[in-house]
Amino acid sequence: MLQRFSGGCVALVQKYLPDPFIFATLLTLFVFLMAMPMSSQGPMAMVNAWAGGFWGLLEFAMQMALVVVTGHAMASAPVFKRGLSHIAGMAETPTQAIYLVSFISALACLINWGFGLVIGALFARELAARVKNVDYRLLIASAYSGFLFWHGGLSGSVPLSIATDGNLTKVTQGAITGIIPTSQTMFSFFNLAIIALLLLVIPLLNRAMHPSADQVFVIDPELLKEKHSPEKPVNEMTPAERIENSKVLSLLLGVMGYAFIIGYFVRNGFALNLNIVNFVFLFTAIILHSTPRRLLDAVFSGARNTAGILLQFPFYAGIMGMMTAAGPEGSSVASVISDWFVSISNETTFPLFTFLSAGIVNFFVPSGGGQWAVQAPIMMPAGLELGVDSAKTAMAIAWGDAWTNMIQPFWALPALGIAGLGAKDIMGYCLVVLIASGVIICVGMTFF
Repeated sequence: MLQRFSGGCVALVQKYLPDPFIFATLLTLFVFLMAMPMSSQGPMAMVNAWAGGFWGLLEFAMQMALVVVTGHAMASAPVFKRGLSHIAGMAETPTQAIYLVSFISALACLINWGFGLVIGALFARELAARVKNVDYRLLIASAYSGFLFWHGGLSGSVPLSIATDGNLTKVTQGAITGIIPTSQTMFSFFNLAIIALLLLVIPLLNRAMHPSADQVFVIDPELLKEKHSPEKPVNEMTPAERIENSKVLSLLLGVMGYAFIIGYFVRNGFALNLNIVNFVFLFTAIILHSTPRRLLDAVFSGARNTAGILLQFPFYAGIMGMMTAAGPEGSSVASVISDWFVSISNETTFPLFTFLSAGIVNFFVPSGGGQWAVQAPIMMPAGLELGVDSAKTAMAIAWGDAWTNMIQPFWALPALGIAGLGAKDIMGYCLVVLIASGVIICVGMTFF
């Protein structure tokens, strides 16, 4: 029954989901029309809000493009490929492959979301090259399902923000006057219970969706192999080519990079962020490829996969600008949505409705930091007034932000770029994951 349902979702998405750029365009127009009456602003004010936010994600877009490029460069190094291949060798059947990629991706995203996005997609590619008769689309969807876990894990921006920033009084409208330790958020019973249930259910769900043998989408392993040009003998190289193929140059650069990396972790512990993740990926790739020429070939190959990120992220930044633009009465689309959910809540249902409202807002503001900035001033004081623990309200926002990523192409772009697939190839399976995980998280928010 689940196979038929997931197959129907895949067929539906394949037929009606447009290219992610068209999706972002339609979302832009929808928010533009919706925001004017909801925030009491005119067309030109919305155009200005859209244009004003358009370049707000430039740094983040560059970071995400580098996640793809540096992750691809590292994974294409022979030593790293042999390591991934060794781990992938643990799976011999489609069932084992789906279980393994689902679990590995979830654990990686619990450690760090940027690391998990790349490792999950790369590991799925390696499994597809080794395991016969496994559906490639479902493998990538299973890898992406790990991203569901990120905001409850060690790199969750909301729990980390309230655990380290002692100046949250303004952003939370006085609801939080000091830090809230991670023992009350990411390491709380209700958060760990939700993670445990999802870790149990999602791999089983992904495996249950595997198509029947006559409908499996199998990719030719040869298409996943990196193509390398034969290297010239050293005695035939020009002086410039000898420098490009110098192992000493790469080694010296790699040593400098790793001197900083080791020092960073000594000073900060295992505090990962996008910059240090990209730094590790890049300098690991420099060392593993052993020569600048091999590194450049790998980077050129990976850079082809960043087109969707570079084109679409500015449009989502513009959407965020319209969503958060306040009118003359101080209301914005995001605040109207949040206020409505507050109005129908009580002490018991408030965490649930906070989670649902965050899921809706995240569809238009797909950024953990942006989500917090939009909803914290509304949901945190409302929760305090209703007697709901601030830590639980904050985690409800965090889980809502992670939840609807399952059907938001914005975050899937890096994984899709690595996999060489389109959004419509995986979003049907992700829709099923969205429904199942939504039920589990709703139960956790209500009863744990």
